[in-house]
Amino acid sequence: MLYLYQKEAGKAQLTLSGDDHRYIFKVRRHKVDDTLYLRNLEDGLLHRYRIAFIDKRSVILDLQESTKLEVKALGSLHIGWCVIDPKNIEKVLPSLNEMGVEKITFIYCKRSQKSFKPDFKRLKKILLNSSQQSGRSEMMQLEMADNMQDFLAEYPESKMLNFSENNFVSNAAFDSIVIGCEGGFHDEEVLLFKKENIIGFETPLVLKSESAVCAVASKKLL
Repeated sequence: MLYLYQKEAGKAQLTLSGDDHRYIFKVRRHKVDDTLYLRNLEDGLLHRYRIAFIDKRSVILDLQESTKLEVKALGSLHIGWCVIDPKNIEKVLPSLNEMGVEKITFIYCKRSQKSFKPDFKRLKKILLNSSQQSGRSEMMQLEMADNMQDFLAEYPESKMLNFSENNFVSNAAFDSIVIGCEGGFHDEEVLLFKKENIIGFETPLVLKSESAVCAVASKKLL
């Protein structure tokens, strides 16, 4: 873990308890005068603290230094992801976060199951743990769109990842891309995109939605 997330990181003194205390005291076995790095994932600062006091219930930290240190992908990528089983989303979300995906908008496409509802509170917890491990200095943004029309009204320059014989992901310039759910896109949704805005992979293999998301992110950001 490269830093510990704390909403109030940056204050002159912090008192930690609960899970944060257990991590510091029982997992990492820190002691008085050890150094800890904290972020609040809002100001781009890495805050260095000294452990001033520690017992079996709490830890008191004194701020030593705050340094501007932004850690993020060199490029920018926004994914419009047609809703799939939340369990499958949760499996690949840490990888997408580590690769530096800036934002994910979950879209209820025509072939998305309406019973699938992303748990944003749970997803945020997954992102926090992933960010602490990878060093990422700002949170990935998450949002919802009721349908493809609403998404395109907000992000009209988005590409669509679909079968394409000429326009390949490896050659395309884009910051925002829509990826379908199991079963792909409905014909009505495909017609919402100009032909030149539909791109694909240079492979005859068919990828699952979560595999396609990771493949796009790696090609674009790494």
